[in-house]
Amino acid sequence: MLSESEFYDVLRQGLWVAVVISIPVLAVALGVGLIIGLFQALTSIQEATLTFVPKLAAIAAVYWVTMGFMTESLVSYFQDTLLPRIAGV
Repeated sequence: MLSESEFYDVLRQGLWVAVVISIPVLAVALGVGLIIGLFQALTSIQEATLTFVPKLAAIAAVYWVTMGFMTESLVSYFQDTLLPRIAGV
């Protein structure tokens, strides 16, 4: 049985893994959104698809590039942290 401090430590580690694997996608979405927003403000073009399509393409590209890193991080967390706790080691 996990103690309260062990439970919170596992939870903290899981949240940290979630933050680390989401940073690349969120950073690119923010950057592309800012660039497109600046472009729209400078040209007075207010088209919704102009914001959505490039951001979606950039997010898909970054996800594709970082997919191995994300998978490795999740598998490492599962094998190094969760499995030993489940097995009671």
